Amino acid sequence: MVSHPIANFGQSYAPMHSKATPPLSSDYDTSHSTAVRKHLGTYGLTPPSVESFETQARRCLHQLALKSTSIDKYLYLSQLRNTNVHLFYRLMLDHLKDLAPLIYTPVVGEACQRWSEIYQQPEGLYLSYADRGSLFAILQNWHHPKVEITVITDGSRILGLGDLGINGMGIPVGKLALYTGCAGIRPEATLPLMLDLGTGNKALREDPMYMGSRRDKVTAEEEKEFLDELMAALTERWPGIVIQFEDFKNPFPALERYRDTYTCFNDDIQGTGAVVLAGIINAVKQSGVPVKDQRAVFMGAGSAGVGVAKQIVEFFVKEGLTEDEARRCFWLVDTKGLVTNDRGDKLADHKVYFSRDDSKGQQYKSLSEVVEYVKPTILMGLSTIGGIFDENILMRMGQFNDRPIIFPLSNPSANSECTFEDAMKYTNGRALFASGSPFPDIEYDGKVITPGQGNNMYVFPGIGLGAILSKSVSVSQEMIYASASALSTSLSPSEIESEWLYPEVGRIRDVSVIVARGVIRTAQREGLDRELSIRHLSDEDLDLWIRERMYDPRMETKRAEMELESLFADSNAGGGKQGRVESHL
Repeated sequence: MVSHPIANFGQSYAPMHSKATPPLSSDYDTSHSTAVRKHLGTYGLTPPSVESFETQARRCLHQLALKSTSIDKYLYLSQLRNTNVHLFYRLMLDHLKDLAPLIYTPVVGEACQRWSEIYQQPEGLYLSYADRGSLFAILQNWHHPKVEITVITDGSRILGLGDLGINGMGIPVGKLALYTGCAGIRPEATLPLMLDLGTGNKALREDPMYMGSRRDKVTAEEEKEFLDELMAALTERWPGIVIQFEDFKNPFPALERYRDTYTCFNDDIQGTGAVVLAGIINAVKQSGVPVKDQRAVFMGAGSAGVGVAKQIVEFFVKEGLTEDEARRCFWLVDTKGLVTNDRGDKLADHKVYFSRDDSKGQQYKSLSEVVEYVKPTILMGLSTIGGIFDENILMRMGQFNDRPIIFPLSNPSANSECTFEDAMKYTNGRALFASGSPFPDIEYDGKVITPGQGNNMYVFPGIGLGAILSKSVSVSQEMIYASASALSTSLSPSEIESEWLYPEVGRIRDVSVIVARGVIRTAQREGLDRELSIRHLSDEDLDLWIRERMYDPRMETKRAEMELESLFADSNAGGGKQGRVESHL
């Protein structure tokens, strides 16, 4: 006779899921213990092995290596960020130098160009011009109640790629990933925000795959009215929110209009200026040329170029020059040649400050002509014209100077004004070099040389973190300058000995603490801070206070264990729920 199991209808089991809310994607982390999985309600939904962080990382890196193209690697990392956020940031922190180019520049440029093609899941908030009058209501749809920082773009000038409309959403997404990875701002406290205000890109409007509004770009007045409503709505929804503008074709009006009313800054103008300034401070020291004798030629006179130049003017003034003396150390070159008062064309407003009045009617129409005329000590590239610092120009820089300062800053790599290898080759290894995009180490004269990279991620995460923690009512120009000054002091003794201009990127969290401290101290001196409890702290104690408030993805698994232990302790103290919690352990 065959025996059959008898169903037990009488025995009951304590429910395994004691968490009141549905599981989050991060709750499925395979580093969680069995007890934590039961508490989170994910037990049985992941393979049973409890994995170390190292095992998880090996698997991720293996999967990443299987991807054959940069965009496939970008998509893999985006998927990981959306399905296991703490694992993503653990991987990012442990492999930042290798992964940062895949998360942000240069690969984000291709991702933006193809955003409507590769779109897979919502990663931010889209606000269209048709939504005006309802912006506050739409902000309510964002599911995280405590947003501390947002990055906003209208997509009208993405990197050096032009007007990409809503395809520019990759910029806020990538930028905020760096805020979290580099400065420890919790991922759920960040908001990527895309303004769909139309596009002047006719090919996009006619592309059947394009996911934005198929209308021409709104007028400047219409955009101003839209931004007025948005800024008020953001600060009503999340009081104290830090607002960073990014990749607007004309970034100056919004910055000037809102900088004294809201806690906001523009990374293209101010962040780029600050990170370049930090490199220039160190390069000028190494060059041995006094500030008063520096001559800077800028290839590129757009908003970023002018923003960078103005930051360096401020440094020269602090070093003892008058503002007019400092301003006259700069020669800006655009597509028509040297920017002068008597060139015959109407200059854009932002170019007027640096327009030369001493060319005596002589017009210099090419960069090479300007270089021969000025004999610069500093050659700065923000033109997005790849290779314009050619062999002849680089050789002349080496002939004019013992230690020529050469900063090709355009992104992505294809738009860089020169490569690191060419800069060193044609200056006989003497260039003080920093680029916008990453370049590999090279071997020169029997030794390996590491290029400097003036990547904005050295400063903007610390600026945002400092503004958040100090509860600053605005982001002043002095706070921006403080970020550059702090960055210039952040090099380790070995980095200084190796004549680096920027610290090793693997130390980015230490750097962000130093930058945040500089920003906080300046906010305190200017009376812009509202976190009054930290004013009395020493620098050492302030650094510790900052670190304690930084998100650490390596601690999230331990946090879940501690939450469970606390729940267990409370249940034991209460008596009645003891059996239920013990069943999870």
